[in-house]
Amino acid sequence: MRRPHLPAWLPVDPFIMGLLATIGLAALLPARSAAASVAEAASTAAVALLFFLYGARLSTREALDGVRHWRLHLTVLACTFLLFPLLGLAAHALVPAVLTPPLYSGLLFLCLVPSTIQSSIAFTSIARGNVPAAICAGSFSSLVGIFLTPVLAAGLLGNSAGGFSPDSLVKIVLQLLLPFLLGQALRPWVGGFLVRNRSVLGRVDRGSILLVVYTAFSAGMVAGIWHQVSLPRLGGLMAVEAVILAVMLLVTWYGAKRLGFSREDRIAIQFAGSKKSLAAGLPMASVLFGAQASLAVLPLMLFHQTQLMVCAVLARRRARDPQATERTELAAGHVAEVSHTPQHPVPQAR
Repeated sequence: MRRPHLPAWLPVDPFIMGLLATIGLAALLPARSAAASVAEAASTAAVALLFFLYGARLSTREALDGVRHWRLHLTVLACTFLLFPLLGLAAHALVPAVLTPPLYSGLLFLCLVPSTIQSSIAFTSIARGNVPAAICAGSFSSLVGIFLTPVLAAGLLGNSAGGFSPDSLVKIVLQLLLPFLLGQALRPWVGGFLVRNRSVLGRVDRGSILLVVYTAFSAGMVAGIWHQVSLPRLGGLMAVEAVILAVMLLVTWYGAKRLGFSREDRIAIQFAGSKKSLAAGLPMASVLFGAQASLAVLPLMLFHQTQLMVCAVLARRRARDPQATERTELAAGHVAEVSHTPQHPVPQAR
């Protein structure tokens, strides 16, 4: 008898479940006084460790090899750091009728975060798209986001994200840029160790992010920030995010077609250009928003789970696309024809 399981088109990210459990712990047992100071120091160290690992894992050689497909990568970057922010700025018209100012700040920050890597690759593979392009596009987006996301957030969000004050710039350099560059510099020596211990370090990544979330939500609980959010406001936020995701999925698919990309490239553009990285966004928010980070990351957390569910369904449909099926059958028929063609021996020279 087969064990019951969730449908493949309705994924529940275990990491999201861990985040929800961490939020519940922060709600019941928030860090206060001396414990809050210890948690904040540990969170700062965790963010630095995360970006060190990001830098050490990013293969500069692979990234440079992917430059050959520059039109695709520029398209994904334009979607991630131009179209998304424009949609976020347009959503300001919904303040305060639908979104409160803090929720809008979180929504706009969501629009500035780089794209994902793992889920973009997975969905591109399921949909029979250009997987190498998805790998490079996600890597480029993450690399550019290290530098561009804090700059855009400081410029567009102003005081709610710390602005361009000397203190905020020092935090960005010390907690984000310096560890990342150090990881890149040490990659020749630590890269092999990271590859051999990928599963263990993946747990370190997730544990570090959970620590950042616990610290941020503890500070929000102590400050009473959650009294600002009501269920109707959450419903409005989710509706706005659903519209933004739908617009980006349509633009990346049909826009890529107008630009002359192949079907495989369009799939990579759609899944890499319509997503936002929770793993990169959470630690960035803790640096940029400080005590307001708990409310600022809520839109990103909701968007993350929504994009997983929607893109899982879309990837399955793309895999059943008649064009993809026809192309696969033609390729299989060609292979069968070649394999059954009589092979005549080549006369040997005497």
